[in-house]
Formats: sequence, structure tokens, C-alpha cells
Amino acid sequence: MTLQDAVKGRRSIRKYKPDAVPRSLLQEILETARWSPSWGNTQPWEFYVLTGKPLAEFKKANRQKMSDGEAFSPDVPMPGVWPEAMKKRYMEVGKSVLEALAVKREDKDARNEYSLDMAFLFDVPCLIVACIPKDSLVEYAMLDVGLVTQTICLLAHDRGLGTCIMAVAVGHPEILKEILSIPEDRRVIVGIALGYPEPDFPLNRFERKRAELSEFVKWVG
Repeated sequence: MTLQDAVKGRRSIRKYKPDAVPRSLLQEILETARWSPSWGNTQPWEFYVLTGKPLAEFKKANRQKMSDGEAFSPDVPMPGVWPEAMKKRYMEVGKSVLEALAVKREDKDARNEYSLDMAFLFDVPCLIVACIPKDSLVEYAMLDVGLVTQTICLLAHDRGLGTCIMAVAVGHPEILKEILSIPEDRRVIVGIALGYPEPDFPLNRFERKRAELSEFVKWVG
């Protein structure tokens, strides 16, 4: 697989096979990902790899929070309002998801079931949780976490694995902190669902869209 193939072929996977990912493969991916760039080589990231019974415990608790309608309380605030162009893209991908599932927008029960499935992390066999120290500057550390997260996802795709970068995995960080014994001086940033994708599942196949260069590139000189 070329780098270009990996960048264009990687996508968010929303259905996984139950097969466990070998620890040796996870270690190989993380061993390579540690060479990702960071500001001043600070490497602020820390990762917790969650599998087996602890992961099952987390998924159950996370889904229950969603089912109970408990609001998210992440360590890093999630956007409440998006600029109009970004909101439009967000709404479009939501529409694509519902269409792939053949769910009508007015079908609240089916939409709620999808949300619960998402809170259950699409039944993924592995979750990688990224954290940073609370005394680091969030803006720079978040950029660094984004860089290493993308690297992990590309390396996983190269090895036949699927990933999904999930905010819903960290909406209730207190669950993760308890299960993983994450110190209080750490912020939980994002979760990376990782496993073997179900290739024929509709949500793993719908057409993706990206903005044209003219929408975000300005040429000078």
C-alpha cells in the first residue's frame, strides 16, 4: 500500500468483526507511531489500550449513560456551535449514515438505536485512549495528539485494520478514569476504536465527500 492509498483509503469504520487484534500488532503500530512529530519534540501524548473484559465494562457503562440521557462532560469541551459551512458538512455525513442504514430522519427509535450502538463503540474489540497532562498547553498538545492519532489510523489501515476516531468514547471520562486508573492530573482527549472491519456493512461502504481545494486553499505568489 502506498502512502497515497493509505490516506485516501482510510475511513471511519462503524462495524467490526469480533476477532481480537493481536497485542504484537498493536505494539508494532504504536512503536512506529511514536515517531510522529510534535511541538519541540515534547511528545505530550499518553495512551491506554483497552481490550477484553475492561473494554466490555466500559462499553456497557458508556451505553447506559447515553441511554439515560446524561449529558457529555468531556475533559476538553466539545463544540456547541459550528460555522455554517462546517455545520453543513456535518449534517451531510449524518444524512449519509442514515441513508446507508435505510433509516428515515423522522424514525426517532432507529436513530436512537444508532446512537446507542455508537456509544457501544460499534462493538469494537480494542479502544486506544489518548491523554495529555493537565499542566500542558491544551492547544499545542491537542495538535500533537491529532498528529499521532492520524499516524495510528494510517498504520492500522496499512495492516488491514479499521479505525474510528470517537469523541463519544470520551464524553464521560470519569468511566475511563476509574476503569483505567488514569491519574487526576491527566486530561482524556479522544478514543480510537480499532479492529478488523466488516467490509460489507453499509456504514463501511457509503460514498465519502471532501471539500474542493478551492474552498480552503488560497494561492499567494
